[in-house]
Amino acid sequence: MTFDRFSRLASIPALALAALCFVATTLATTAQAASISLLRDPDIERGLNEVAAPVLRAAGLNAKRVRVLVVNDSSFNAFVIDSQTIFIHYGLILKVDRPEMLQAVIAHEAAHITNGHIARRTQNLRSAQSAAGFGAALASAVRGFLAHTRAEEASADRSAAGTLRRAGISPKGLVDLHRIFAGQEVLSAANQDPYMRSHPLSRDRIRAAEAYLASHGDTSKADPNAQYWFARLRGKLSAFTRSPKWTLRRVGEERYKDVRLMREAVAHHRRNNLNKALGAIDGALAVRPNDPYYNELKGQILMENRRWEAALGAYRRAASQAGRDPLILASLGRAQLAAGQPKSALKSLEASRSLDFRNAGMLRDMAQAYAKIGQTGMAALATAERYALQGRLKDAGVHAKRATGLLPTGSPAWRRAQDVLIAAEQDQKRKRK
Repeated sequence: MTFDRFSRLASIPALALAALCFVATTLATTAQAASISLLRDPDIERGLNEVAAPVLRAAGLNAKRVRVLVVNDSSFNAFVIDSQTIFIHYGLILKVDRPEMLQAVIAHEAAHITNGHIARRTQNLRSAQSAAGFGAALASAVRGFLAHTRAEEASADRSAAGTLRRAGISPKGLVDLHRIFAGQEVLSAANQDPYMRSHPLSRDRIRAAEAYLASHGDTSKADPNAQYWFARLRGKLSAFTRSPKWTLRRVGEERYKDVRLMREAVAHHRRNNLNKALGAIDGALAVRPNDPYYNELKGQILMENRRWEAALGAYRRAASQAGRDPLILASLGRAQLAAGQPKSALKSLEASRSLDFRNAGMLRDMAQAYAKIGQTGMAALATAERYALQGRLKDAGVHAKRATGLLPTGSPAWRRAQDVLIAAEQDQKRKRK
């Protein structure tokens, strides 16, 4: 599991949409810098995609294109800023106790996409398909966002309920989700959970969800696939975000043997007990021998214990089993770089970038790999794109300017550096207005 740190802006009033990792955490109108990070983990993101896929398909979205990413924040929140990504705080995932409740969150956020609520607020996000475009959106989009209206929230709830029903998922998850925060409205804004402030809850919305359930009934059946992946993604999240003592005390409650062993492996690893960690993850692999994500975790455990060659073997197995998973390719590249193989690392990292450019850790490793083989222009470009992705456009501009002076004029890499430089210059102009 890796932590990609982004800068964020404070929210605009009340029901504001956030830009990329700009989650609404205060009612301030100023754009003061703060810090936020994503939890990038191939196993967790695979689990989220498995849980989300039937919801997204029922909503009319392409389940292979819409990504669900985890924000490294223990509060209860979720948001969207474009038609391609849904962001969910890990605190929300740990708070809900059934896959249907998480699917209700995804259905609600998907409804904001399909109902046009995002399109009416954004005009820049078509450019957010590169690090430079994302950086520009991060730095400026908040100024153009307006709050969701109560009518839009009610519309998203109605659409979510219908989506869940079409997907064969119990709409009771939506009711139970609302009930969690039934008492939040009586609290002051300072004490309310962020989800309450960005998704204002009313008794009318609870009653509407209950009425929908009463009217349409519930003929859904539990989905074993969603149950398994929900348990797995929550298990890994809790193992990395809660104390090892907490994990080991509760791991016996886990119904899936491989998930239990995976959680034990993480807990022992965080306690610096390599032998027990390897024993547990090998046990999980004995249950699921062709699981790329358990091999990726084994690689992480080995690499963080400086067992470079063994880590490389685990990552190579993971990469061969997962096809072209960008996060696993990025992990392989990091291991190759640590093992003194910068050229091999670059091949893996460039393959990762071609699939998912929104990985700041991958760009950091790429810059180091290019620097090691003497390609300083490409190293400067990767650094510029990493800063742009994090919303640090002033720093991005410095490195982009250096890259444009080192790279062949007119080359694809030079044009990427120009994109970052232009985004940085436009951001500075906006700030001077």
